[in-house]
Amino acid sequence: MILKHHPGWQGCLLLLFTLGWACVSALAEAGTPAQGEAQVSERGAVATVNALATQAGMAVLAKGGNAVDAAVAAALALGVVDGHNSGVGGGAFVLIRTSDGKLIALDGRETAPAKATRDMFIRNGVADTQLSQVGALASGVPGSVMAYERAIALAGAKSFSEVIQPSIALAEKGFPLDRLYATRLANSADRLAQFEDSRKVLLQPDGQPWPAGHILIQQDLATTLKGIARDGSNFFYQGSFAQALDSWMEGHGGLLSKDDFAQYQVIERTPLLSDYRGVEIVGFPPPSSGGMHVAQILGMVQGHNLGELGEAERYHLLGEAMKLAFADRAYWLGDPDFTKVPAGLIDPAYLSRQAARLDPAHVITVETHGDPTQLRSTSDAEKDAEDLFRKHTTHIATADYAGNWVAITTTVNTDFGSKVIIPGTGVIMNNQMDDFSTQPGVPNAYGLVGAEANSIQPGKRPLSSMSPTLVSKDGKPLMTLGAAGGPTIITQVVQTLINYLDLQLPLEQALSKSRIHQQWRPDVLFIEANLPADTRKALQQKGHLLKEMGPYGSTQAIAMGQDGKLIAVSEPRLKARNEGP
Repeated sequence: MILKHHPGWQGCLLLLFTLGWACVSALAEAGTPAQGEAQVSERGAVATVNALATQAGMAVLAKGGNAVDAAVAAALALGVVDGHNSGVGGGAFVLIRTSDGKLIALDGRETAPAKATRDMFIRNGVADTQLSQVGALASGVPGSVMAYERAIALAGAKSFSEVIQPSIALAEKGFPLDRLYATRLANSADRLAQFEDSRKVLLQPDGQPWPAGHILIQQDLATTLKGIARDGSNFFYQGSFAQALDSWMEGHGGLLSKDDFAQYQVIERTPLLSDYRGVEIVGFPPPSSGGMHVAQILGMVQGHNLGELGEAERYHLLGEAMKLAFADRAYWLGDPDFTKVPAGLIDPAYLSRQAARLDPAHVITVETHGDPTQLRSTSDAEKDAEDLFRKHTTHIATADYAGNWVAITTTVNTDFGSKVIIPGTGVIMNNQMDDFSTQPGVPNAYGLVGAEANSIQPGKRPLSSMSPTLVSKDGKPLMTLGAAGGPTIITQVVQTLINYLDLQLPLEQALSKSRIHQQWRPDVLFIEANLPADTRKALQQKGHLLKEMGPYGSTQAIAMGQDGKLIAVSEPRLKARNEGP
């Protein structure tokens, strides 16, 4: 949904100057829905998947904060009202372009415990993905809290304590569950019921999930957020939270410890820069695979005039470029502090060689990864197609008229992460250990396969598909965008950029247009159900095996219009998914 103005928000802004965060919490308590999840004011713009989180970001802007403050406030609020997707128990990639043109990339990805081992999920010679997805072994050290604190310290205008206040109010006063949250809760209820505090907070006394409309109050989470507001990240990594986690893990066979938390560090990385038709694309480097593969896919199709191609021809070339990129991902990508990720993967000469493999008339067979360093390996066995699009992450896009632009992608991985709430804290822990290659060639929860580059090691960060992206032209910021939806994050970002830059569609239409996804294994072209019949037929004639899916993913984007005004759009598909029949 696109919003340039929200009439009801004017009164809320007025109240904010006199009542602090009362307006945000009152809206949550009363269950008053906003008209959308993207808003623009005279100070800036915020786009998230949830109206209350967007309001939290807008409230910070109204009190004199900048886009960095607004992004962090919105991200923290999402951890309360959209806790199945993200929260302080998860990780984040933060990409910032400051008003003076400086680029900042903060890696708040989770890390494996010091006691982690390469084969910790292998049982009787086979990877037990249940262990990597649910329970005490599934979590890495969360990085979101420290990443957000660092972002505010480097480029914010407000204090970290101040931007936390809206999320405290939302946790303490409560908010009404929307249909999407209630659906995710119902789908996860049996696994949440395995853990005492998860049952206590998220399920009814009889074990049934709370329905849509229920006011979810999270007092323990509010207490944790107050501790962070008071003591900063030290409360989380060296104080009460770390101690509570250590005690629970010790009693439940987990490997995470307070020492792991004390040793955690956010890493400031060098952003990936690439050129697409004279536009600068700023992506996030490994352990994100997103920046690398957005650049790869765009680089491989750059030689074709996508704006003049027919729909089937364009989707065909995109799908084939996606296939080549994901084959590279499976072999080469991992934590750069542990694995040598070849820079040649986005070298123009390598991308030109890969682009030459594309056949406009027919699908190509991709047995294995490309070889920017002239290495060879045997191909992984092809896996059966499955439903890969149920899980989520979340993305926050913000911009202000002073020239600060932010893209944050954050996650607890699959719905409600490991399903564990640490007792007395309200914090849902991630299950990011599943993003490692638990065994070469064995698919994770998203159907992705990997090799030794992404194997488990102590202190290592698992590979991620998160793709926060900034775009500039002639030295001026043009877009901030990112997405949620596992491996489809990468292909959503690519298609939004192509739809906006090549097809020159208005931003909302760039997000609304039918999507495809190809991730090499399984060798299937996933299509949305609304893809026209003639386009499907043409793709099948080129050799594509099509698998239909419902509307998927969630992209948030902000662009600078030709009139100098910001345009903010939140994923159009979410409204239909949330309201439903």
